[in-house]
Formats: sequence, C-alpha cells, structure tokens
Amino acid sequence: MINAADEALVRDHTVYACVMGSRAFGLATQDSDTDRRGVFLAPTPLFWRFEKPPAHVEGPAPEQFSWELERFCELALRANPNVLECLHSPLVESLDDTGRELLALRGAFLSRLAHGTFVRYALGQRRKLEADVRVHGAPRWKHAMHLLRLLASSRDLLRTGELRIDVGEAREELLAVRRGEVSWPEVERRMNRLAEENDEAAARSPLPPEPDRAAVEDLLVRARQASAGRSPGHCALTPYGDRPTRP
Repeated sequence: MINAADEALVRDHTVYACVMGSRAFGLATQDSDTDRRGVFLAPTPLFWRFEKPPAHVEGPAPEQFSWELERFCELALRANPNVLECLHSPLVESLDDTGRELLALRGAFLSRLAHGTFVRYALGQRRKLEADVRVHGAPRWKHAMHLLRLLASSRDLLRTGELRIDVGEAREELLAVRRGEVSWPEVERRMNRLAEENDEAAARSPLPPEPDRAAVEDLLVRARQASAGRSPGHCALTPYGDRPTRP
C-alpha cells in the first residue's frame, strides 16, 4: 500500500501523466483496463536528507505507476521500451512546464540503442510464450499480440527515426491474434519476419548511435535548480481537461 509521503509526491509534483497500455496502442476492447503512467519531480530539498525520495511510486490509483524524473530519464537514455513508449503516448492527461520540456526533448532519447533493447525485450517475452505452449498447449494470446505490436513499432522507429505507438490500420489484424484466431506457427512466422526487418532497419537507420545525454542532463539540472528555490508544497500541475488529449 502506498504511504502518505509517496502519494503526496505523485499528487503534488507530477510533471507529466499519460495513459498507456491497450488504450494508447489503439488496441482497447470493452474489457481493457486504463493503465496510467507518470513522471514526478521530487522537491530538491528531499535529496539533501539521508533518506532519499523514491525512484518510482506505484499508485495511488489502480494500474498507476510513476517514476521520479531522474530515474525516468536514466531509463529512457538506455532505450527502455516501456519508458520510451510512455514519452510518445497519444493520450496525455496532465502536463506542467517541466513536462512540456520533457516532451519537447523526447527525440533526444531516441537512438539505435533501441534496436537492442526492444528486440531483446521481445525475445524474453517470446521465450515465455514458448514455455506456455509447451506447458499449456497455447500461448497467452494477449501477450503474443503485444509482442508483435512491439516488434512492428521498433522496426518503424528504426526505419523512420520516429516512435509511434498507435497501431493504426494494424488494429484488426492484431486483435485477431489476441482472440486466438491466428495459429501459433503463423504468429511465430510473423515474429521471425519482424525480427529480421528490425535487423535490416538497424543497419541503415537514420537514428544516431547514442542519445543526446547532455541535453537531457541540462533539463534535469535546471529542473532541480528551479525546485530548490520553491517551497516543498509548490505544484504547477495543469489539467488537460476531462479527456486525455494529444500533446
């Protein structure tokens, strides 16, 4: 259960909040949960104590997870798939000035490192699916759908230099996988093809070999400095309204 101090960090110091999961991917069904992700900026004075603020907080709402800005940036610079996709959600719920800077800088996190991290993550998920087939005779089809989605998203990122997470016209094809209407051998064939296309795209990708760490660090330092001059209870969160909107 979340404690009061951590809840206050998320409530009072969130700089960016969005919806992720099936709703952001364009794959939501009637039964889909609403997965919320966010970034909070812990007040700088909290880092002057022996006990530091948390790097992440689960909650307070169900299916809600937030990272402290520094941890979020560290993971994004390493091309963590979940974090990079969070930066590119089409469903933004709230944003303050620091959050706007973070989104404006999201291209600085993108690099050819994504080839290794996305494909490696997909390979780990594929091994779990193969274990399901061996033990239960079938994979978890929802996970198979998302693996195909991730590989296609990674391929397109490497080809174009842009990360788009909404599946668009591929929605019905992917939902057919989720419903178990596509055989496992066919799903494997698609996975193999997408993995090969990722490798081919990486070889001639317009992405830089490394992210722009200096630009990201500049944002973090300025955010810490600004926070140091504010009262601990300061909050500049600007709601986007009742419905999530695109940044």
